[in-house]
Amino acid sequence: MRRISLVGTPGSGKTTVGKRLAARLEVPFIELDEIFHGPGWRDLSLEQFRSQVGAVVEADAWVVDGNYRGVQDLVWARADTVEWLDLPRLVVRRVATRTLRRAATRERLWNGNREPWSNFYRWDPEHNIVRWAWVKHANYVERYGAAMDDPATAQLRFVRLTSGAAIDRFAATAR
Repeated sequence: MRRISLVGTPGSGKTTVGKRLAARLEVPFIELDEIFHGPGWRDLSLEQFRSQVGAVVEADAWVVDGNYRGVQDLVWARADTVEWLDLPRLVVRRVATRTLRRAATRERLWNGNREPWSNFYRWDPEHNIVRWAWVKHANYVERYGAAMDDPATAQLRFVRLTSGAAIDRFAATAR
């Protein structure tokens, strides 16, 4: 494994696992959120995003963390492995806890951004990461389950991990 696309719902541990894998494999770690979300939560245009992601995935080795459909074709065209963290829907508890901690401590995220308190009271999942994790869970299961069986992705090795223990074992033994 030299180029890993790490996917899964928010709160499934993509960033934590991605950093561990990248360190273990001695390859760069790339977080798509960091590329996409500019200062002041200004998002890149799709064209800019695709350009930047296309450039970073040209490298010989990496771990890329993120689910962005707009660049999935670029990432998967270069990946050799898709690691899918498919934890139960109750992972939303981790999202809520993480989001609360980040908002309360004013933790800096990508490009100086901070978690907004609106993640707790907005109903629209587009503006509430906790709600997004809950309502979109089934979409991720369907999307990545279908991708595993799609002949168009036959060149990829899919690793579906459905528990914290399985994720830890994989991250500890990856080569």
